[in-house]
Amino acid sequence: MKKMTILVALLLSATTLFADEQVKTGFNFGPLPAIGYSSDLGWHYGALLDTYYYGDGSVYPDYKWMAKVEASWYSKGNSVYHLFYDSKYLIPGVRFSGAVSYFGNKTTQFFGFNGSHSVYVPELDRITNGQGFYLMRRDIFRVATCFQGQFGDSHWSWAGGLSYYNIKTGHAENKGLTGYDRKTKTPATDLSLYDLYVSHGIIPEAEAKGGQHLEAKFGVVYDTRDHENNPSRGTNLEVYFYGSPDIISHHHNSYLKLAVHFKQFFTLVPDRLVFGGHLAYQGLIAGNQPYYMLQTIQCINMKQNNTEGLGSTCTLRGTAANRLQGNSYAWSNFELRWSFARFRLFKQNFILALNPFFDMGKIVKRYHTPEMSTLTTASDSEMIVAKTDQNVYKVKDFYRNQVTDKLHMGAGAGLHVIMNQNFNINFEFGKCFDPNDGTALGINIGLNYIF
Repeated sequence: MKKMTILVALLLSATTLFADEQVKTGFNFGPLPAIGYSSDLGWHYGALLDTYYYGDGSVYPDYKWMAKVEASWYSKGNSVYHLFYDSKYLIPGVRFSGAVSYFGNKTTQFFGFNGSHSVYVPELDRITNGQGFYLMRRDIFRVATCFQGQFGDSHWSWAGGLSYYNIKTGHAENKGLTGYDRKTKTPATDLSLYDLYVSHGIIPEAEAKGGQHLEAKFGVVYDTRDHENNPSRGTNLEVYFYGSPDIISHHHNSYLKLAVHFKQFFTLVPDRLVFGGHLAYQGLIAGNQPYYMLQTIQCINMKQNNTEGLGSTCTLRGTAANRLQGNSYAWSNFELRWSFARFRLFKQNFILALNPFFDMGKIVKRYHTPEMSTLTTASDSEMIVAKTDQNVYKVKDFYRNQVTDKLHMGAGAGLHVIMNQNFNINFEFGKCFDPNDGTALGINIGLNYIF
């Protein structure tokens, strides 16, 4: 954090005159200590290197190719190993992007399913020495590819790709809380919401430890943006199907989903102020998607190492990470992007921008297993699960089947330090409107705009 603060101070001390941007050529390296903070994951430390190759500069601010390497860790026990490559010129006429990633998540947050149906208890949402009631373990190994080709000279293109997921889920230690053992009907000190859902069959036994999936996607893209990573005008529409046949894990989890992303950008003040809007939908069409894939958001062009929702930094900023999980959900993001300074420093083109934002989303199709409807009438529904200073919580309290989910909203603002129109360090702060979606201020220091 100290090094990031020093970098920002240097940029703020530079001239704030709007200088003419110079064309970049050749290689541009962005080595940085991966120092940041997420209110969901904790302090972030490690190293990353972004490499951009602009060639003779004829395509600037686009690049010939870019590559990213990251190895980093979070103070709450998670790790990231990520390699990403993207180029429109490696294969003539086809854009190719690919990623190989491993996310070791000892403290993934799990708040249940279907938004308002799941009770959020702030007093239980605490982590002490890696322990907490709303924790589970989820390790992800992923290989993802995407190919995109233009239809003639139009703004339309096709896109398709394959992704392989190997996800392992399980219990996370949480001995700091009081719970119960369903088998022996005695108090325990090692119960999480994940354990509660597994023991009652809400999470099917066949899925409880994760699984492997080969996921395919295919669709169309319409794009008139003047620049992909920092647009000032234009439209971007992505419509694609993706799904997985049950050919690896054999857990009866074949599924097909539809994803729609519409992004619109308007210049309000040339070179200064841009309005951006993003409308998105991701929904189950057929089959059964396993619970551990509900939060995965497929995308055509990857802006984050691992895009997940609904909630937190990638979708509803200020909401607890993955707070809202269901078979289908919709969300939107609206923000103003004010570029209040443009200058050259260290022979690089820099932009400083502020972005006040407003986000909202909703579960539109619930995740459902037959056991959900019987949880409140189970033989042990009156058993005490957890205690706080103010309340006692029983089995039946952790799933409200008759509640109708509502619109979830949040707002905030961020500061972005953008180098050569592509490399973007963000400092974003968000707060959700409903305490049932999280009570803490959402803080994220990361990379890129979220859309």
